[in-house]
Amino acid sequence: MMLIALNADVLVTMDAQRREIPDGALVANGSTIEWVGPSAELPLPYRQALDAGTAQRMDMRGHVLIPGLINTHHHMYQSLTRAVPAAQDAELFSWLGNLYMLWSHLTSEMIHVSTQTAMAELMLSGCTTSSDHLYLFPNGARLDDSIAAAQEMGMRFHAARGSMSVGRSKGGLPPDAVVEEEGAILHDSQRLVETYHDASRHSMLRIVLAPCSPFSVSRDLMRESATMARHYGVSLHTHLAENDNDVVYSKEKFGLTPAEYAEDLGWVGHDVWHAHCVKLDAAGIALFARTGTGVAHCPCSNMRLASGIAPIRAMLDAQVSVGLGVDGSASNDGAHMLGEARQALLLQRVGHGPAALTARQALEIATLGGAKVLGRDDIGALAPGMSADFVAFDMSAVGYAGGHDPVASLIFCSPGHVAHSVINGRPVVQDGHLLTVDLPRVLQRHRILAQTLFTLASTH
Repeated sequence: MMLIALNADVLVTMDAQRREIPDGALVANGSTIEWVGPSAELPLPYRQALDAGTAQRMDMRGHVLIPGLINTHHHMYQSLTRAVPAAQDAELFSWLGNLYMLWSHLTSEMIHVSTQTAMAELMLSGCTTSSDHLYLFPNGARLDDSIAAAQEMGMRFHAARGSMSVGRSKGGLPPDAVVEEEGAILHDSQRLVETYHDASRHSMLRIVLAPCSPFSVSRDLMRESATMARHYGVSLHTHLAENDNDVVYSKEKFGLTPAEYAEDLGWVGHDVWHAHCVKLDAAGIALFARTGTGVAHCPCSNMRLASGIAPIRAMLDAQVSVGLGVDGSASNDGAHMLGEARQALLLQRVGHGPAALTARQALEIATLGGAKVLGRDDIGALAPGMSADFVAFDMSAVGYAGGHDPVASLIFCSPGHVAHSVINGRPVVQDGHLLTVDLPRVLQRHRILAQTLFTLASTH
């Protein structure tokens, strides 16, 4: 059915003119947006559709309506391992060392339910599109488990087939027990692309090839993954330059900075985005700008692991494509997209002064920036022809009380839950309640599986 949202206090378009429309309205017909403008100018045919009951009215009075937020980096399985005592006070490499063997006991059901849980958290924070980087496949687990969960949740999904192939015996960081053979990785990657990838406009599911990191895969796997991705026209994703130890490893192992390593392997271009890039140097920033390579900025995780402050202001000034990522739930322990945008703003100001990032720039990174990083021109803005992904926040909530600039309040004030969310023209959150799954039931099962995971790890 046609959806018509009316009377929004402010409708933030993120269109080419960056219009913010007071008393705004939007018409979605199926998966796409047909019209955006002031409520008073709603064309007569749409008014007639409302009167005839052939269009669903969404009264947005008292709400700010924005494009759905886009999450460009996550590890959703990690929602099972939040606040693990052994990993609470560690930097990246020791944090991973304390968690790898715990994750080795993951099962297909754990992947499925943790994905549902992580997506529910994202959707309730205003996220409508998410990537997920799954790089462990123990005990018969497959990326298909995540894909099935996304389809049940109704979230637009970029499923990243991660991998690790270089264990400790070969000089890598992960234990040998959690790595895969490279031939099997490439075979499964091809299967997933051929089975699931939908390159069409408004696609709800795309596959990404995503070897985990320079310290867990070989050069050959990086090169062959890039060759395969370009053959099929899919994107590439990995971790890069996350902290000082990451840079030291790259220099000692390869004789190259992380950015030089990426370039050497063909891992730059409009079809590539790298997570973190906290330690990307000036030459690396220039390389990314010149080649159109994207960055997933994960401020909460970078603070949690004491990795540092990514040079986002310098990247934006150089015209590097930057999106926002919540990162895994074991290195962020939360997945609130507005909260992540708020932290992006605050962290840049800590490092570079009070004008380093504005509220609207932070919101743009979380919408248009994420769309560009994921290689999409059909999401991230509200305009005719764009995907019908939009969310509304209730400005009567206590956290926004006294906010004089409603749009900036979304970023500066305590992040609240979304009141309404529509993905691909389908309402998925209404009056703050998730519509697509029985969330209490999912969370009950998630709690049981989280405990089971720890029990398995402690008995092996």
